[in-house]
Amino acid sequence: MVQVGDKIVFEECMMFIFKWEDGYVNDPNDSGGETKYGICKRWYPHLDIKNLTREDAMKIYYDEYWLKAGCDKMLYPANLIIFDSAVHMGVYRALSLWEDGITWHEYIFRRIECYTSMPSAKYYLRGWINRCIDLWKEVKRKGAY
Repeated sequence: MVQVGDKIVFEECMMFIFKWEDGYVNDPNDSGGETKYGICKRWYPHLDIKNLTREDAMKIYYDEYWLKAGCDKMLYPANLIIFDSAVHMGVYRALSLWEDGITWHEYIFRRIECYTSMPSAKYYLRGWINRCIDLWKEVKRKGAY
């Protein structure tokens, strides 16, 4: 059962996600294919992506990313950083970059380093780095540094 505090933290983190994952796209260079709110047809072939609502996307993000990455048990800023990474690069990859003792600064640099080895970096690297910079600014803005 979701507790009120957990839901509020999740919803605050979703504000950052929706800043970067908003609207519908069908980019031929994106291996995910048709995508809305960051939810892609490749991973959710049973969904009508064009008609996906924000509420539906939030439910998917909560069940498939927030909980599976363990963000409900993390403190800020780790919960936001891991959640955003899980949304953008998958839960397994996001968690594989994390290890005990690592700072959130180091984690974001690891994430950028991981991006450089991805095949689609030739199309999206600049945007991915901009997202990481924005994540960095968001964490600093909220005073976690």
